[in-house]
Amino acid sequence: MKIKTYLKDVHNELVNKTSWPTWSELTNSAIVVMVASVIIATVIFAMDFSFRNILDWIYGKLY
Repeated sequence: MKIKTYLKDVHNELVNKTSWPTWSELTNSAIVVMVASVIIATVIFAMDFSFRNILDWIYGKLY
């Protein structure tokens, strides 16, 4: 009986008390996440490329 009551409460919470985003809000949020991911990936790539070249230059001079 407790499980049935729990499930009813969960359903009531999800249907009546939760505010779900509209489709346009969801789309805008997804676009923001994708753009931020591309920017972060580009920055990490640039850092990796730079550090690799700097270290190759340093080790090339030493050895």
